[in-house]
Amino acid sequence: MRLLRKVLLFGLAPLALLYGVACAGIYTAMRQPPERFGAIMQHVPEVAFLILPFEPFWMSARAGNLKVGDAAPDFELPTVDHSHTVKLSAEYASKPVVLIFGSYT
Repeated sequence: MRLLRKVLLFGLAPLALLYGVACAGIYTAMRQPPERFGAIMQHVPEVAFLILPFEPFWMSARAGNLKVGDAAPDFELPTVDHSHTVKLSAEYASKPVVLIFGSYT
């Protein structure tokens, strides 16, 4: 019984602590702006993707605070040909706007 306690205390407890620190570090990195997050993630070993719960952390870290029915935050983006910029509030003032976010790659 004493041996089991020693194994648990000196073997598993440090591993659990290390796992907790790694989880906290990855979650904190995910809350950074994309450029900073990418700079951090390039130093993370690939084995971390097998061990740490990346998807739940990502969904929580990037969830934002908008709810269904909230107004979209105002933003400004260049057009595809970069001839001018489009601002959401200016477009919405004159006509309805539908926002579609996705990747076509």
